Amino acid sequence: MNDLTRRNTLGLGAALAAGAFAPSSAQAASGGELRIGMTLADIPTARGAPDQGGEGIRWMGFTIFDSLVYWNLNQEQSIPEIVPALAERYYPSPEDPKEWIFELRRGVKFHDGSPFNADAVIWNIEKLLKRDAPQYDPQQNMTLSFRIPSVRTWRKIDDFKVAIGSMAPDASMPDQVVFLHISSPAQWQKLGGWDGFSRQPSGTGPFRVQEIVPRQRAVLVRNDDYWDQSRRPKLDRLLLLPIPDANIRVAALLTNQVNFIEAPPPDGIPRLRSAGMVIKTNPYPHVWPYILRQSGENTPLSDVRVRQALNLAINREEMVELLGGMAEPARGMVLPDSPWFGNPKFEVRYDPAAARRLLAEAGYGPGNPLRVRFMISASGSGQMQPLPMNEFVQQNLREVGVDLSFEVVEWNAMRGQRSKGPLDPSARSVHALNNSMGTSTPFDAFARHFSCEAAPPRGMNWAGVCDEKLQTLLDQASSTFDTAERDKIVARIHEHVVDNAYWLWVVHDVNPRALRPEVRGFSQAKSWYQDLTQVYVQR
Repeated sequence: MNDLTRRNTLGLGAALAAGAFAPSSAQAASGGELRIGMTLADIPTARGAPDQGGEGIRWMGFTIFDSLVYWNLNQEQSIPEIVPALAERYYPSPEDPKEWIFELRRGVKFHDGSPFNADAVIWNIEKLLKRDAPQYDPQQNMTLSFRIPSVRTWRKIDDFKVAIGSMAPDASMPDQVVFLHISSPAQWQKLGGWDGFSRQPSGTGPFRVQEIVPRQRAVLVRNDDYWDQSRRPKLDRLLLLPIPDANIRVAALLTNQVNFIEAPPPDGIPRLRSAGMVIKTNPYPHVWPYILRQSGENTPLSDVRVRQALNLAINREEMVELLGGMAEPARGMVLPDSPWFGNPKFEVRYDPAAARRLLAEAGYGPGNPLRVRFMISASGSGQMQPLPMNEFVQQNLREVGVDLSFEVVEWNAMRGQRSKGPLDPSARSVHALNNSMGTSTPFDAFARHFSCEAAPPRGMNWAGVCDEKLQTLLDQASSTFDTAERDKIVARIHEHVVDNAYWLWVVHDVNPRALRPEVRGFSQAKSWYQDLTQVYVQR
């Protein structure tokens, strides 16, 4: 048992000893208690911009807090679209195309009873981006600023209308501000800062925080006064439990210590099904790749032949078999049926002979093997089953003469390195990061990863890509408000990214989860994010 598993097991035992898993008779008679076994090693931060990646946002972001916009997540058929939330209406400003206008919902209150209004929105933007603001929080800036790089200006128009602007017209603004969770300024003031707020957070979301015990549990309860009556939770309580070890998650589900787990291991799924558990899957915009470092000195991955060779060395169909069918082979950033796939000239496929030829052209072979070091995590948000998957990739690369070694870190540590960039001394000899990604919008899939302006810490371009032709296409896409026309431009972006093999793409996730049969009402969206407001536990 490694240290991470040992800490997690101790935390799980402490939660059991505290009675956190025992639903009362009162709970059983109503909406019940949902107990989620997360893949994370700790409870995500509750300041308003959760850490721990998409899983942190999923369970400690949109549960407690709202944003100006949201997604229509309570359906399983189509990729969710942005819809109004705390903003009833939003649109590009007719006077200044660089600004978006957000008309705010009236009558909304924070959990502490204070009112939501334009001042609260401005205060929350400045907690992230205005370094001399009293409420500025470096931790939230590091966690969230890369998701909202276009936000450069903001102003209050009246008590229920704000303008948020960028340096140029940007069609992706709603796709960015969806991550701007609105925290209560009054609660922050009352508790004397972010440390106190993180223990007693206050948002406007469908759940309120009752208790947070680091590395053990977070207890959330229903917000009976939630402004959106159609999304008032059916649950009484929601427990979030960090269980990074996949086999421990399975055991906890089978013994009813939890009744909902993220990312069940493929070899555990037959056992779960035979025990009556419900396995939920739904392909969604997501990719499990390696971000290949191309900037700086002494990186062999600056050679496109090497990057293409790595992509040709992976047997993705066998990887899907390893995962028990819980994945789809990746041919690029997006699925082949996406309107953004286009027609790349370079085909991402399994061709080890071609991989060896390209490596030889680049000067690598038996007498001079390519040696690379990748940073990976043992678990984490969207990381699927990272240890066996990385071992599989390591074996595939060894078969074409590539010596791959790993630096295994905790998920949050790798995200920290990603925010620092590959030229930071902490990167040392790391040539790639194994960081899974959501790809639901052109901004998520491309702009934040490949724009010259998206270098860390403001963006996620850890690879160091700065390509003039690609940048021109990215700028065109961001300034095109017609969806059909923008799709055509984004398809050309994808073609260029794949032809240059800027990343090593392996598989797309199908988002497996396992639920006990008494958990009802969960619609698994084709999204990284999920909505628990319609879930209940039948007793």
